[in-house]
Amino acid sequence: MEHIAIRQAAYYHPEKVVHNDYYLDHFKSRGKDIARFLQVMGREQRYIAAEGENALTMGYQAARKVLSDAGLASEDLDMIVFSSQTPEYTYPTNALLLHHRLRGKSRTITLDSNANCAGMVAAVEQASRYMQSNPHVRYALVVGSDLSSVNCNPEDEITLPNFGDAAAAVILERRAERPGFIDSLYYTDSDDCENIMFPACGLSNIYNPEMTPEQIRISWKPFDGTCVVEPAAADIEEVMRRNGLTLDDIAAFCLSQFSLKNIELICEKLGADMDKFIYVGDEFGYTGTSSPFIALQRGIEQGSIKRGDYIFFWSVGAGWQLPTVLFQY
Repeated sequence: MEHIAIRQAAYYHPEKVVHNDYYLDHFKSRGKDIARFLQVMGREQRYIAAEGENALTMGYQAARKVLSDAGLASEDLDMIVFSSQTPEYTYPTNALLLHHRLRGKSRTITLDSNANCAGMVAAVEQASRYMQSNPHVRYALVVGSDLSSVNCNPEDEITLPNFGDAAAAVILERRAERPGFIDSLYYTDSDDCENIMFPACGLSNIYNPEMTPEQIRISWKPFDGTCVVEPAAADIEEVMRRNGLTLDDIAAFCLSQFSLKNIELICEKLGADMDKFIYVGDEFGYTGTSSPFIALQRGIEQGSIKRGDYIFFWSVGAGWQLPTVLFQY
């Protein structure tokens, strides 16, 4: 049996850094104190895209970096998957546009994937399972990139100071030897599927001249974000149990960087060591789909993730969809 390994990971972020002070002043002028909110979410700064940057351009930069670091050429790619909830175009696919920019070969499979903020974890899991069944795919490039800052309502203290812009890229490789992709589990609860919506008015209404920009931007109804903690911990425990692993076997948890509080609660629920949870949300803000894989690459750079380590990826998409994926790196 052949195995699907993570050969290389990389990320890209814009140059512009915006610190908390900007948002504290912005909302103070509107009579709102968001200091406690930023503390709970674990934010200190975030990277914001410059004019002309978008999910496709950031994804392209991350893709170039991961190919260079892996010592591969675009002609080596048998599959390109682009995960985004803010694709620059709905057609053609961002994967096709990325293939064009990279000058990929004609046999490359290209497709977009959208599971909202859970998208890149789901895309890596789906690409891994596809590669297990298709022996003609040796290398797959999975890119996750969201441009969220421009879609936030300037009057909304939940979204505007929380999001940052960035992209991540991963090269998956078919190998004869272990390690690699091990197992995955999905949890879906659609009862709150309308809490977060974009475009808020729906695509069919964006050309209505009566629509205001606020009716197009992200709609975010207040909710208890900790509702995902119980299923996250339960699914991680279930995947460990059915693979004969314990917490002592797991070297790192690369989770959604939506909030530091959720990561702390999941850690507490599991009874795990917080040092194993890679946190980058203080520097990057919340980058949506790419956030678990930025955490992966940062953990590799810091030396806390090494070859052979067991790693959990977990994320949450609006409404809710929760993929849990176990790799041996």
